Amino acid sequence: MDIKDLKPALIWNIFDQITKVPRPSKKEGKIREFLIDFAKKNNITAKTDNIGNVLMTKPASAGCEKAPVIILQGHMDMVCEKNNDVKHDFDNDPITTVVEGEWVRANGTTLGADNGIGMAAALAVLVDDSLTHGPIKALFTVDEETGLTGAVNLGEGMIDGDILLNLDSEDEAEIFIGCAGGIDTTATFKYKKSISPENFQYFKVDFTGMHGGHSGTDIDKGRANANKLMARFLWEIMQRVEITIAKIHGGNLRNAIAREASVVVGIHTDLKEDLRIQLNNLIAYLEEEYKGIENLKITLESVKTPDFCIDSDTSIALVRALYGCPHGVISMCADIPGLVETSTNLASVKMIEDNQILVTTSQRSSVESRKYDIANQVEAVFQLAGANVTHGDGYPGWAPNVNSKILKTAIKAYEDLYDITPAAKALHAGLECGYFLKCYPNLDMISFGPTLLDVHSPKERMHIPAVDKFWNHLVKILAMVAKETK
Repeated sequence: MDIKDLKPALIWNIFDQITKVPRPSKKEGKIREFLIDFAKKNNITAKTDNIGNVLMTKPASAGCEKAPVIILQGHMDMVCEKNNDVKHDFDNDPITTVVEGEWVRANGTTLGADNGIGMAAALAVLVDDSLTHGPIKALFTVDEETGLTGAVNLGEGMIDGDILLNLDSEDEAEIFIGCAGGIDTTATFKYKKSISPENFQYFKVDFTGMHGGHSGTDIDKGRANANKLMARFLWEIMQRVEITIAKIHGGNLRNAIAREASVVVGIHTDLKEDLRIQLNNLIAYLEEEYKGIENLKITLESVKTPDFCIDSDTSIALVRALYGCPHGVISMCADIPGLVETSTNLASVKMIEDNQILVTTSQRSSVESRKYDIANQVEAVFQLAGANVTHGDGYPGWAPNVNSKILKTAIKAYEDLYDITPAAKALHAGLECGYFLKCYPNLDMISFGPTLLDVHSPKERMHIPAVDKFWNHLVKILAMVAKETK
């Protein structure tokens, strides 16, 4: 079955069109062109601001002109992750979708339902003339995934409404009224190239098979971080024998838990069995520690002598810092049971130009002071290792408003449709709502969406029945807000 055959047909057909348009973060030119062309074809008023955000406008249904203006909001960009054995150019290739039972996924890459399905829903509202609603604005922002720069640099007049419905959540039957703030911390090591010892045997060790996932919503699931496993292996073998490191790489994006890591290490030829034994022992420990959570795959293969190795002092400092760097849940929220309050993610380790190794981490918290506290702890670890540490600008959290009028309307809409009371929750992930509220404090906002699993990883998938419920819920909310003012 093709996704264009799924129901409701309108939203699935638009989503299918979106999957065919490349849209990496900071490279939204093609998807912006698609949106402007979509507006022209459907006689929809559209404009862009200087940063590249797109705003579309639809008049109210007849008789609903006095209803509050509702802004439907989502982001254009997607996280671009793929399995190592998959050939895919995210700058040019369309996403290949697969319908599998009740789920839609991609073929070895991220699906981009985060936030392609939110975009599709907003566009569907704009072209469906059978709906009842007040004045509608649809705001599509750029670069949500790597810095929220579209929200930060929103042009004047791009938010002109009373109610904002953020369509960027991932749990059907849940309505979000708050989110964590975040900040990035990066550490840069400068290394010297040293001659690869000729009396050493060199091995490539790969850590693969991990779930990965979103560094906010999945951080409490106990999943393995490939960077932490690699650092553990290197630290343990360094305590026993001398090794040298030639290449090291792990993870990719700041907001994804590292799924894969790889290191090329050398060990004296007479001691090469020590490395095998140490790795086998670690594999046994990890299989027990992650039983029922991960299907780890750790492999070792001989490689030729590399052209150079990282100098010993930097290698030792790097491994100590990676092993000592905190990762995972730091604290839970005291006010909302089950909600992570503060966390940190050891996202990526990359060798870059000018003999440098860049380590990227991200911190999140619903408490502003604790966000900076954990970022400072990460900074301290890498400073002790001699790295140059910097922080990003960060983004604010979104404080919950349990008295929100649109929240009450959304809850009633879901109850009327499905005879179930949806949960009102806060989210341990970043949403653009924090910036919107900072600049427009009178906005009444909620966030909701269909069920997505394993976002920010090639296992990302979307629940087909949840999309139908999401669409029905959105349409019902629009109608209720319009009728409340008649």
